[in-house]
Amino acid sequence: MGFAALISWLVTAFIGLYLLAVWLIENDVTNRGAIKSRLPGPVILGHVLLALTGLVVWVIYLLSDRRILAWTALGILLVIVALGLTMFTRWIPVHRAFAAAAADPGSVSAEFDFPAERNFPVPVVAGHGFLASTTFILVLLAVLGVGSS
Repeated sequence: MGFAALISWLVTAFIGLYLLAVWLIENDVTNRGAIKSRLPGPVILGHVLLALTGLVVWVIYLLSDRRILAWTALGILLVIVALGLTMFTRWIPVHRAFAAAAADPGSVSAEFDFPAERNFPVPVVAGHGFLASTTFILVLLAVLGVGSS
């Protein structure tokens, strides 16, 4: 179960890094011509750093089999989930507004009226969320000892 969680966590992290790259590329830090992102930088940075830290703790747990590390990784994962859900709930209105503007040809240009996260592909966001949920469940099951011999 622990190695399945590791694989799920790694795939989730790579998808998350793709979303981070999209956000960094599209985010206009000069504030010229674009609306400020609804995703606060400290929340994004905290989410990414905690995800990578938790992943390292999980790998160390798998190598050392020290239960305290498994519980630590699970605790870190809870904070990661909270930050992820915060970003997701802040992204939904941006996605809806951008989709509505794109559906209306007479609307104002979408290039300058929406923040950087408008460019997140919905299947990628959904996949990241699904894999994050899977990772959490697998880590929880591994910490509780389900499926171990």
